[in-house]
Amino acid sequence: MLSKKTSKEALQKLFRRRMIADLNMLYQTIETHSRMSVFRRLQELRYLSSYSHAGRYYTLADIPQFDDYGLWFYQGVGFSKFVTLRNTIIEMVNSSTTGMTHPELHNLLRVRVQDTLLNLVRTEQIKRKKDQGLYIYVNADVNRADKQLSQRRAYVQVTEPLPTASVIEVLVEAINAVGNQVSPAVVTARLNVRGVTASIEQVKRVFVRYGINIEKKRTGSVSKHSQV
Repeated sequence: MLSKKTSKEALQKLFRRRMIADLNMLYQTIETHSRMSVFRRLQELRYLSSYSHAGRYYTLADIPQFDDYGLWFYQGVGFSKFVTLRNTIIEMVNSSTTGMTHPELHNLLRVRVQDTLLNLVRTEQIKRKKDQGLYIYVNADVNRADKQLSQRRAYVQVTEPLPTASVIEVLVEAINAVGNQVSPAVVTARLNVRGVTASIEQVKRVFVRYGINIEKKRTGSVSKHSQV
């Protein structure tokens, strides 16, 4: 095995060149097969282990350039400012103004998160609430969780387009509306009664997209050139 000073220099050189390394690379670099010796040298240099790939990869703490979520990826390997997957999910859920869904977390972390999420819910480190047909992972604190859900509803109503099936429902309601008046508020209410979740703003968007006159219903008011 290389001396303490030489080992540290060799490891620093390795990481500056390769950015990340697995245990076999570290063994070869300091010429040892002692796991304890490797980690003793790593601790002296301050290191991080990956939260992905079963923690098989390592890097020096000053190498990652973390994004806004505290994540850094290199060659498909994920590292977190919060070190472990569990801690990272807790931080991401708690810091989110609108909570997080399973797909959102999966897409951001690029690893399987379902088992970890369920474990965190069981141990009450985060909460899971069903809202508008989706499971939302929120802060364990009730007041903060309620605020997250409220902000998610507001965000969805303003920004998220309706799925194709719901757009079709809006168009059917508009075409079948009684009398000449076509009101987004009335269409929204009818849809919600039938279990189709939509906001007035979302319905208005459909009206604009398909050329429906909001004031009066006219034959051919749904543009023939528009497609769902």
